[in-house]
Amino acid sequence: MAENYKGNAGAKKASKSKSKVIIFAIEILLILIMLAFLYFIMTQGGEGPKVVELDKDKLINEEVLESNTAEGDKELKPGEIADTGYMNVALFGVDAITTNGLYKGSRSDSIMIASINMDTGDIKLVSVYRDTYLNLGTDTYNKCNHAYAGGGAEQAIKMLNMNLDLDITNFVTVNYQSLIDLVDGLGGIYIDVDKNELKHINNYQITINKDLNLGGYTPVKETGYQKLNGLQATAYCRIRYDIPGGDFGRASNQREVLKAIEEQAKKTDAATLTAVFNEVIDEVYTSMDSKDLLELVGNINNYRIKDEAGFPEESMRTTGNIGAKGSCVIPLDLESNVEWLHEFLYEDTEYTVSDTVKECATQIKKDTSSYINR
Repeated sequence: MAENYKGNAGAKKASKSKSKVIIFAIEILLILIMLAFLYFIMTQGGEGPKVVELDKDKLINEEVLESNTAEGDKELKPGEIADTGYMNVALFGVDAITTNGLYKGSRSDSIMIASINMDTGDIKLVSVYRDTYLNLGTDTYNKCNHAYAGGGAEQAIKMLNMNLDLDITNFVTVNYQSLIDLVDGLGGIYIDVDKNELKHINNYQITINKDLNLGGYTPVKETGYQKLNGLQATAYCRIRYDIPGGDFGRASNQREVLKAIEEQAKKTDAATLTAVFNEVIDEVYTSMDSKDLLELVGNINNYRIKDEAGFPEESMRTTGNIGAKGSCVIPLDLESNVEWLHEFLYEDTEYTVSDTVKECATQIKKDTSSYINR
């Protein structure tokens, strides 16, 4: 997860009021922190998540660090949780079949930022479209999901911070199996499947079933609002053909699944949640250790997903085939998109982007202007 105690680089401190917040998700894992709490309270088995500590000074733009210091923000150690203000969580869903793929070499085909208001419990979700043409954190430019493949979570977080003026230092990564086990453990989730999605959800089930050697699948036979099992829900997250917006629609579906998990988790008893935790926790890669997870816990019913969006913003993006890099989502003006993002997340209507973002914006325009689909 990503700890983000914001100064001018996006951090407006909210008035002190409510206690700490909870979230976990990707390709959809929102419930895990609460499960961690229940697990440690009840002291039942499990090895715990696969934890890595990242050096935040290597991840965050110097201007953002300086701005936070200038605003008087408390200096937080990696994994330390702020009591007030905002915390951003980097959420990655990778196309990994094995556990080793969680660490590096897999593309993050689902990228979300969960921004948590630590005072009110309000959560805002932003999908960063996987094909967005950005600086990969190495001063090379390509589809942003290549960052995780090249340098794991550390490079992917650096990519987000560099292009978006954020100060993320924590993350959560899951793969297909994590999501399948989570949804099955909750007894399924309710999703509205439309006509165009029906064919593809079953085709993706066949593919995932084969890749993971699951031994079979249950076809979805009708449209409408219905309970999906873990494999069906994971397949639903992958659909991008014949739906409004294509890959943009897929990101919307992923957020829909996340919200459905949140809803189902709030209806589930403690014993079941503990059992789900034991099943899922070993399949998670994160910067949050057990103590950090426990520190985030409050009353889950006080917290809610308030709003959601995608980056780049719809009116400020286009697509184009960027030579050998293929079809990309292109921010028409990265600076304007970052200003919009900070207003969406933090209600900061006067945000000024860093020089780093300006440099990235200039290079993106240079690389893509001749390829843009008008």
